[in-house]
Amino acid sequence: MGRVRFYTALILARLIYLAIRLLNKSSGTSFVGMMTLKFCPEFLKYCRKYVNKSISVTGTNGKTTTSGVLAHILEINGNRLIHNVKGANMLTGIANVFALNLPEKFDYAVLESDEAYLRRLYEYYKTDFLVVTNLFRDQLDRYGELMTTAGYIKQAIDKNKDLVLLLNADDPLVTNLGKDRNALYYGFESVEVFSDVHNSHSCAPSETFNCVCGEPLKYHRQFFAQQGHYYCEKCGYKRPEPDFKAKAKIYSDYSELILSYGGKEYNFKINLVGLYNAYNALAAISQSFLLGILPEVIQEALSSYKSIFGRTERRTINGHDTLIQLIKNPTGASEVLKTVDLNSNIVIAINDNYADGRDISWLWDSDFEQLKDAKKLVITSGIRANDMALRLKYAGIAQQKITIEPNIEKAIALASSGDNKSEKITILPSYTALLKINKLKLK
Repeated sequence: MGRVRFYTALILARLIYLAIRLLNKSSGTSFVGMMTLKFCPEFLKYCRKYVNKSISVTGTNGKTTTSGVLAHILEINGNRLIHNVKGANMLTGIANVFALNLPEKFDYAVLESDEAYLRRLYEYYKTDFLVVTNLFRDQLDRYGELMTTAGYIKQAIDKNKDLVLLLNADDPLVTNLGKDRNALYYGFESVEVFSDVHNSHSCAPSETFNCVCGEPLKYHRQFFAQQGHYYCEKCGYKRPEPDFKAKAKIYSDYSELILSYGGKEYNFKINLVGLYNAYNALAAISQSFLLGILPEVIQEALSSYKSIFGRTERRTINGHDTLIQLIKNPTGASEVLKTVDLNSNIVIAINDNYADGRDISWLWDSDFEQLKDAKKLVITSGIRANDMALRLKYAGIAQQKITIEPNIEKAIALASSGDNKSEKITILPSYTALLKINKLKLK
């Protein structure tokens, strides 16, 4: 009976999607999945047999970029792939992409998963690999503190005894997930910054991170937030030796990674800005090696990869080169702010809808002081435009440079209204503001 419902659900999913497209009501990234799961709650359980190997990607920041880069590498390698490319990473989004692509068979599935929903995913669909990027404070009203989020992921891992973990060795909260498990690690041995834009110094409040024994961790090297080479003087807990060791060279608009693995050294260039994206690329490259992908294929994919959905996404708006970067929590925002071109017109669009998190106190923990030398317009927009303007005032930005325009479309129009097409635009939206921007017909 369950299998009959599964196949019926596939038919219904296509009919629902067709209706959505005809009515032009939605992109359908989750609605089809929601209806599919209502009709067949165990739908995902039947999907596993259609995929040879599956990789899930989770963590606070970098899920979409890491899974996107990995998926692109697999596509360039000629593999048949299923991937929730638009970042709909709860059960409904994952069910959505399966419902619209099965019953075809695939070599790989690359599934970005929300941290809190990973344990529910594994109740129905167990993957072969799990990549964990990092754990930062994010949406405290939804996730709670960091140990709560780590607990969600640990519960998921415990459901899958054959799971191979690929963990960020530089994050002490992530590496703890590999205790007594089949785990491999990636991390940076050194980071060098060669950029007039990317400032390695941050004014953001720093947190003290404790070892699992309760003692504050110490660092030989600390790259940002809790990421680095850490150790505990009390119990001996320390950063594990990475299986994938890399040196990072960060430039204004690209990075170079020198990766050591299996006794060999490989050089990769990635066309993404910032150290945070270097971490994302390293995770995807490491997973690709585990899948047996050749280094020349990986580099070809890195060279042709195009960012999606506001993750270092480049567009042309009204003739102006525009860079769109999602901001959503203190650590991620602070790293993005280091990369902002201070000669560009800047739009910061902040909403506080459920998907953004109602608590916007993270704005005060983010390093907006990086913008104090902005040369041109700084436009605040979205539901919390006034709050954002106040934060910028306290960050030291001259009030005459700050413009408040709650309507996001009008804010972008103002930023792109100049006749000098060489002027660049930077847009920094929260999640639902980004969704709004992607629905606008911007040219």
